[in-house]
Amino acid sequence: MLQLPAGGRRPLLREWPTWVALGVCYSLWCLITASHAAIGLVWVVPAAVLVAFHSSLQHEALHGHPTPSRALNEALVFPALGLILPYRRYRETHIHHHADSRLTDPYDDPETWYVAEGDLADASRPMRWILEANRTLAGRMLVGPVLGIVGFYRSDLRRMLSGDRRVLGHWLLHLPAMAPVLAWLWWVGVPLWLYLLLVVWPAQSLLAIRTFIEHKAEPEPAHRSVIVEAELPFRLLFLNNSLHALHHARPSLPWHELPAEYAERRGEILAGNGAYLVPGYGAVFRDYFLRAREPVAHPFLRKDGTAPGE
Repeated sequence: MLQLPAGGRRPLLREWPTWVALGVCYSLWCLITASHAAIGLVWVVPAAVLVAFHSSLQHEALHGHPTPSRALNEALVFPALGLILPYRRYRETHIHHHADSRLTDPYDDPETWYVAEGDLADASRPMRWILEANRTLAGRMLVGPVLGIVGFYRSDLRRMLSGDRRVLGHWLLHLPAMAPVLAWLWWVGVPLWLYLLLVVWPAQSLLAIRTFIEHKAEPEPAHRSVIVEAELPFRLLFLNNSLHALHHARPSLPWHELPAEYAERRGEILAGNGAYLVPGYGAVFRDYFLRAREPVAHPFLRKDGTAPGE
């Protein structure tokens, strides 16, 4: 059997589930978008699921799967089905997020939803209303995608205007990543506005179900990441990233090996993450769809009003 280069020390065929997932994702996306007129408007539902699934595959790629080559992994997820986020920006910010000591920090964790207390006090009343709505799962799915993308774009625009050529390069590379997707949508007759509104936005809402629960503010960094014993559809959609504390502990472990690792070490993993356990995403909907989960302002970080560099 083929072997990985030195440092991998694993059979190359170990990653076959990821290769299958990539093939299925692209094949179905092409089939569904090409057949949209025959299917009717309901086509947007499976299309949104596939765009969310592609995001999960991008997450696998940035963590080194299915090959030991960063360039090849990037090429495999290069077409930007979700259109709105450059892969290399996602990779850079997500790797930064994996520094567990920074998890949930309003400034140092690029994936946190907490706001520094001083920033919340300075926010306009409409923005405070939006941030309050974002505390519920319904709000996170409805306004969270817009809130996150607008904030991300504003931050990156400031970086580029200040002369950050690396960020500019990531965005320039995003143009050829979007090109085949836009060309395909034009060729099969899918209006771009419809794709953005009824596919891309709902795909981000699906991903928000996972991100809504995966971290919480705790003094001990190891206790900040959740284990969700997810239902099968969500396990597949999120490629077992619902076992989030285990993923943070072993980020290089491929998605299809996480369940066996969790089953073998369940007690140890739950002891390590402070028993931050959720029995499934059904419980998340039941408990938090219309009820706020966490405060807007971080409960103990950045309480002194300091920002990075101060």
